[in-house]
Amino acid sequence: MELTNYDIIRKPIITEKSMASMSDKKYTFIVDIHANKVQIKKAVEEVFGVKVQYVNTLKTLGKTKRVGVHIGKRPDYKKAIVQLTEDSKTIEFFEGM
Repeated sequence: MELTNYDIIRKPIITEKSMASMSDKKYTFIVDIHANKVQIKKAVEEVFGVKVQYVNTLKTLGKTKRVGVHIGKRPDYKKAIVQLTEDSKTIEFFEGM
């Protein structure tokens, strides 16, 4: 099954640290765990209409949680930090936050 651009970009990460890096045109997203940097770059450029300089990715393992005797695990996820080029416009989705 082929991933579409909207399948690759799951949701933005809105934290104090990620909001501070937006002044440097760095945006953070949770992406599909099987997507590579080239697919992430293409998806961000097509969905938001911006120019991407580079993409950094990191995989995060889900925490083990327990409730009484039941032990479970949160799902693993992949985070992508996208750096836009200097002449690129900003992503309007994050404006006003």
